[in-house]
Amino acid sequence: MVNPLAAVLRERLPVSGNHLVLLEDGIWVRHPWPEIYARAENVAEWASDGGITAIGLVGEPTAEFVAAVIGAQLAGAAVSILPGPIRGADPAEWAHGTLARFAGIGIRRVLSHGSYLERLAAESPAVAELATIAHPRRSSTVALPDVDAPVAVLQGTAGSTGTPRTVAMSPAAVLANLNGLNERIGVGPDDVGCSWLPLYHDMGLSFLLSGAVAAIDVWQAPTSAFQASPFRWLNWLSDSGATITAGPNMAYGMIGKYSRRVTGVDLSALRFALNGGEPVDCELTERFATEMARFGFDAGALSPSYGLAESNCAVTVPVPGMGLRAVETETGRRAVLGEPITGMEVRIEPGDDDTDGAIGEIALRGTSMMTGYLGDEPHSDQSWFRTGDLGYFADGGLVVCGRAKEIITVAGRNIFPTEVEQLAAQVPGVREGAVVAVGIGEGSVRPALVVTAEFRGPDEAGARTRLMQHVASGCGVMPADVIFVRPGTLPRTSSGKLRRLEVRRNLESR
Repeated sequence: MVNPLAAVLRERLPVSGNHLVLLEDGIWVRHPWPEIYARAENVAEWASDGGITAIGLVGEPTAEFVAAVIGAQLAGAAVSILPGPIRGADPAEWAHGTLARFAGIGIRRVLSHGSYLERLAAESPAVAELATIAHPRRSSTVALPDVDAPVAVLQGTAGSTGTPRTVAMSPAAVLANLNGLNERIGVGPDDVGCSWLPLYHDMGLSFLLSGAVAAIDVWQAPTSAFQASPFRWLNWLSDSGATITAGPNMAYGMIGKYSRRVTGVDLSALRFALNGGEPVDCELTERFATEMARFGFDAGALSPSYGLAESNCAVTVPVPGMGLRAVETETGRRAVLGEPITGMEVRIEPGDDDTDGAIGEIALRGTSMMTGYLGDEPHSDQSWFRTGDLGYFADGGLVVCGRAKEIITVAGRNIFPTEVEQLAAQVPGVREGAVVAVGIGEGSVRPALVVTAEFRGPDEAGARTRLMQHVASGCGVMPADVIFVRPGTLPRTSSGKLRRLEVRRNLESR
């Protein structure tokens, strides 16, 4: 049986007239897809000759790095990508921990470059330089294996609600998800994708690979460049003439909130802007559309979607042009996140009541599902996978309420953290996307709602009072406490998601 993902890449990339466009030292550089494919063949040859069945990658999205991702697929080897060190981390400890994580999932060979390579290579001789392997010189076509591979991607889960685990995705499941996403978006040869999402995150990797499978122009910036200046995303969209992009709610919200800083961009080509990876704030997303309209942005391009690593990435995605749809609830509005892509099914459990408005746990099955978590029993794509997310169907799509294990129960009311967090973030001085609401003392006589937020401003006492009043008015529950912390101190996953359970554990241990 032929590896289906490798077969598509082998068929399309060597003959493509389009490019992978990379931001290198502040300048966009075009790399024809046939060049990337030649580099990928070198990686595949190295892996095949060495009997390597799994490759670890750490680094920025260079031509060599992307070629290594594709080369692993050509060789039938699994690829796993881990992030670099966060600011303030000890380099030696980071390197040791990263190699330990790779070893823990069975990866013995790691490719890297630059300062990442120096730190990792100092810890292990099994780390090799990308540039020496993924070079562009080839005099002949390598003989690639024509057998299927059990695993294409080893993807870490976010760990925002518990201990991170590693998802094993087969080549067929990855390809099914990429094809389903491209089909829903209606990707054609003239489309242009633009992304700054990290490749160690399922959304970033899927964006890149969906563009490679379609062999369209893909503009890929390093995540660090976005973090240094988030509004450059709009310049990149304008310069590339991008028709497709993706980002977390945080990015849309930030730009909408501080849109006065935006000048001289053209967003008229953008027809699909996926919003995923985080709960969608309807008000801020609408503000993005309203403010960006003066730069040619079409509000119909907004596409709030739902996905998770266990399904490679995408699960429900709206049809392009629908824009943001929302339903009213007692505590505010929730986004409608589209319908399942081809090959995927979604239902609400328990029971068979999938009528609009019936809240329960979201369960999935279909062609994009994982083969299982490493170390656990295999998962069949015909078996229903319970996500731990609560939701319901409304207005022809899926609405997600929050994580079942994060529900806060106070005074007989069930409250979702995101409802509290969105209200709290409206208080001046509270940092957008840096609020955590948790319930403590669950099971006790008097469980309590506690809000922890990153704050910057002159009047903490006044802001604390306003926050408590605002949450009480919107949710019907008065926070027992509001704790302000310095910007950048709330615990997050490597992909930037807040770790609510860690915050709760810290509060309960005080």
